[in-house]
Amino acid sequence: MSDHASTPGPEALKNIDTSVPHSARIWNYWLGGKDNYPVDEQAGDAYTRVFPGIVTIARSSRAFLHRNLAYLVGEAGIRQFLDIGTGLPTADNTHEVAQRLAPEARIVYVDNDPMVLAHARALLYSTPQGATAYIDADVLDPDRVLAGAARTLDFSRPIGLILSNILGHVPDYEQARSVVARLVAGLPPGSHVSINDGSRGIDPDFERAQDAYNESGAAPYVLRTVEQITGFFDGLDLVEPGVVPVTLWRPFTTTPAPEPIGEHGGLARKP
Repeated sequence: MSDHASTPGPEALKNIDTSVPHSARIWNYWLGGKDNYPVDEQAGDAYTRVFPGIVTIARSSRAFLHRNLAYLVGEAGIRQFLDIGTGLPTADNTHEVAQRLAPEARIVYVDNDPMVLAHARALLYSTPQGATAYIDADVLDPDRVLAGAARTLDFSRPIGLILSNILGHVPDYEQARSVVARLVAGLPPGSHVSINDGSRGIDPDFERAQDAYNESGAAPYVLRTVEQITGFFDGLDLVEPGVVPVTLWRPFTTTPAPEPIGEHGGLARKP
C-alpha cells in the first residue's frame, strides 16, 4: 500500500483481504487516491486498458456530487447530509465541500467496509461550527442507518441524502428501489436525494469492461438503464434537468460542451 497518513494499523489490516481487488480501493485509485493495494492498481490498470474512459467516469461522478452539494447548500439551504456508501476518503469529500460553503453543516457518513472503517479517522473531523460522524452500517439496513444518523442530524429539518455509486452494488433492482424508498420515507419534507450510478445504453465499451470485471470474482457492480435509475426517484420532485449523464447536470461551464458518458444521475426534492 502507498504510504499515507491514514494508512490503517496492524489490527485493522487483519480484517482487510488484500488478495482480491476491491471496488472502493480501485475507485480510490482512479480518483488519484493513495489508499489502495497493488492488487487494486493491477485490476484498475487492467480495466483502463479495456476502457480508458472509466477514469473520466470516476472523476465526473465526483464532480457531479460537488455540483449537487453546491446546489443543496446554496439554493436549497440544506445544512445536513447523509452520505451512504462513502468509500475511501480522497480529496474534496462531502464534508469538505459542504463545510467550505456552510461551516455549520453536519455530515454523517455510512459504510460497512473494513477498509473504510479503518480509515474512518480520516473522515472524522469537522469545522468547529459543524459536525462530522461515521456509522458502520449496511445500506440494506435503512432502519439502522436512519437511527444512527439521528444521533448527529436533526430529523425535524431537511436532509440531503447522497447515494453515489452505491445502488449498483445491490444486484436486485426491486430491492435497490425498496432501499431508496425506505430511506426517503424516514426523511422530513424538503429533504433532497442525490443518486448517480453507472448506466447501460450509452457506451458499449464500458458495458463490456464492467461485465468482464463482474465475472472476475470481484464484488459485482450492476449497470442499470436510464429508466431504472430514474425509477429510484419515484414520488420525488426532480430538480432540472432531471436524470441525465452526470457531465450534463448543471455543468459549471458549457465551453466546450461536456460529452455524455455512461454514468447518470439526478437530484430530487421530497415534497
